[in-house]
Amino acid sequence: MDTDTSSSPVPGCRGRVALVTGASEGGTGTAIAIRLAAAGAKVAITARTVSGLEEARRRIEATGGECLVLPADLSDPAGGRRELVSRAEAELGPLDILVNDAYVPGFGSFDETTAEALETSLQVNFLGPWELMKAAVPGMRKRGRGWILNLTSLLAEVPPGPPSPGLSNGRFQYGATKAALNQLTVIAAGECAGQGIAVNALSPVAVIATAKMRASATVQSLYEPLETMAEAALALCSGDPAVLSGRIAFSLQLLHELRRPVCDLHGECLVAGWQPDDLPVVIARQESLLAGQGWADAYSFGRVNSPRFDR
Repeated sequence: MDTDTSSSPVPGCRGRVALVTGASEGGTGTAIAIRLAAAGAKVAITARTVSGLEEARRRIEATGGECLVLPADLSDPAGGRRELVSRAEAELGPLDILVNDAYVPGFGSFDETTAEALETSLQVNFLGPWELMKAAVPGMRKRGRGWILNLTSLLAEVPPGPPSPGLSNGRFQYGATKAALNQLTVIAAGECAGQGIAVNALSPVAVIATAKMRASATVQSLYEPLETMAEAALALCSGDPAVLSGRIAFSLQLLHELRRPVCDLHGECLVAGWQPDDLPVVIARQESLLAGQGWADAYSFGRVNSPRFDR
């Protein structure tokens, strides 16, 4: 991607320790791990695929970052997830940042979804993050600082209707578990308020342009790059918990609200075409697409989490 070589923001995670789940496939989790490392954090990464984790570690270490690989099966309560926080802290030090990115898509109609498939989605998308948050928060409370970020989706929102537009069809399994994660996020944020701990959720606005998705003709005209998700994640993992907590944030709206420059994953260059003043046009384009599917005004939920520019 072409970049502008203008100056970038000062790194905001110097000396902190982060744990990022779902960082083995070169997508959002990997991008966030690389961005946090570039901002100065020591990063532990976890997923099932060891080869993917090792590739992510190579990319982090190639730019001078410190990375710890912790393979685990997040779909299984006995698959190692309960020990992830303690293992990361034993190697890297007290955990400051937890990013729950691992997920199972789970698309299919509600009456064809099996109990086994739903259980897997619940384990990865909701119960795993809940257990990791439970493990991380006591230490964060003791130290008086911490940042928790849960990756979510527009599909967690209740669509307009009845009847609901086609956008919601076949999204029961994924949407329901992400809706539960959103509830966990805002409730945990309230329970951690005033303790120096930020708890937020972050959703992409459009299709995230992973290497696989960029190869698809359907997303060539409308996507958002990994860099916008990584920069928004960094903002939520380094901001003032007294100000930036309890958000169900959308990536581009958040970046525009904060007037935050979007850097490449190494934090060295600004990404051309994706700076704060560029974003309203992209958001409007995505809103138009959703409106064509019956979901008008898709990003207005009457809450501070995603303020509109024109209101």
